[in-house]
Amino acid sequence: MAETVWKLTLTTERLILRPQQPGDYDYWIAGFAGRMESQHQYDDGLVSLEHCDREWFTNLCQRHQQEALSDLFFIFGIFDRCTRQHFGNVDLITIRRDNYQWAVIGYEIHNQHWRKGIGKEAVRAALIAGFESLGYHRIEAIINLDNQASIALAESVGMQKECIRRGFLYENEEWIDQLIYVASPHDVDLVEKPPERAS
Repeated sequence: MAETVWKLTLTTERLILRPQQPGDYDYWIAGFAGRMESQHQYDDGLVSLEHCDREWFTNLCQRHQQEALSDLFFIFGIFDRCTRQHFGNVDLITIRRDNYQWAVIGYEIHNQHWRKGIGKEAVRAALIAGFESLGYHRIEAIINLDNQASIALAESVGMQKECIRRGFLYENEEWIDQLIYVASPHDVDLVEKPPERAS
């Protein structure tokens, strides 16, 4: 019997979003190695890659496969369509199925690729796939109140500010409030708009 593999692939104008594979190692590590120093408090900036050899990366890809096949966690590597350059990741985490079909979206773009529209293009594609391919009805982004970059990205793809959840996340040894942005399949901005006709 053939082994089951999660291989959902999304294509946009410039990007391919798909599960990372062991053969992506050189592109993946180049993306992280090319990062600049942290640009703000929510940017990890330079990270240690000392333990990230090929065997470690292969195991990471296998864990991602297991989590996706268990309907727990879907992580897409973000790659350039032509060069396979690695721009970052976007993920969807299942919170509850049944009558909820509820997930959380997360995103991380290497900071050397900021301000090019890559995050907006990738997150929008992942939201559409979350609704159309993974069957979610509600997708949330959970954001620190002062994380202006993440707020701007959520709003740019049509997510709607819903509320502030008080004491929702334990961070830096305290419970902190979080902004909740929400997308549903009916959000107009998530629907591909046809090109305008010349008059």
